[in-house]
Amino acid sequence: MTEPRRVDARRASGTRTEPPGLVWYASYGSNTHMARLNSYLAGGSPPGGGREYPGCRDARPPLRSLPLELPGRLYFATQSPVWSGGRAFYDADAPDGVVRARAHLVTAGQFADIAAQEMYRAPGGDLDLAPVLGTGRARLGDGRYETLLYPGDVDGLPVLTFTAPWSRGDVAHVRPSGPYLRHIAEGLFESGAWDLHGIAAYLAACTDGDWTAAEIEALPRP
Repeated sequence: MTEPRRVDARRASGTRTEPPGLVWYASYGSNTHMARLNSYLAGGSPPGGGREYPGCRDARPPLRSLPLELPGRLYFATQSPVWSGGRAFYDADAPDGVVRARAHLVTAGQFADIAAQEMYRAPGGDLDLAPVLGTGRARLGDGRYETLLYPGDVDGLPVLTFTAPWSRGDVAHVRPSGPYLRHIAEGLFESGAWDLHGIAAYLAACTDGDWTAAEIEALPRP
């Protein structure tokens, strides 16, 4: 098994004089699964997903991908028209939790295009990463994935992700669909850090009782 990495939380605030060319995109939802992420990068419709993605300006695959553990909690809320169930969100401020994720090494432009597609917008514009790299959090808007987070570094490069502006306790939890959970499970399993039994138990705990570990483990593979 591959040992999951943890972020170095010592942020180099104020010391980055140039925007980073490469960043680690930390995916904690369905983009943990490489087949799903490829639809964001190269365009197309992933297995089990009812949406066509335009893709990134740079369609190349990640330079590297590795398992990652982030402090906080994963939860499911709002209603996804793609998956017909709750979406995954990351509450970085939740105490005593660990979120299993997968970090993909991509260009800053690819990260911006992935974020745009998550908000049903056309890719093509770059993000000003200075605010999030300087403070750890930057709110681009009120949308569900328009809050950027910078939890720290891995191998000297910033780890970035996006989530909702609210916290776990501010919204009603919504049961995620089986295909959505299976994509997350497949991606975490691909990383080589966790077995399917442990992944199913982790995801079941994140659903607050909406799914059992046995039910998740029995889901058909995408």
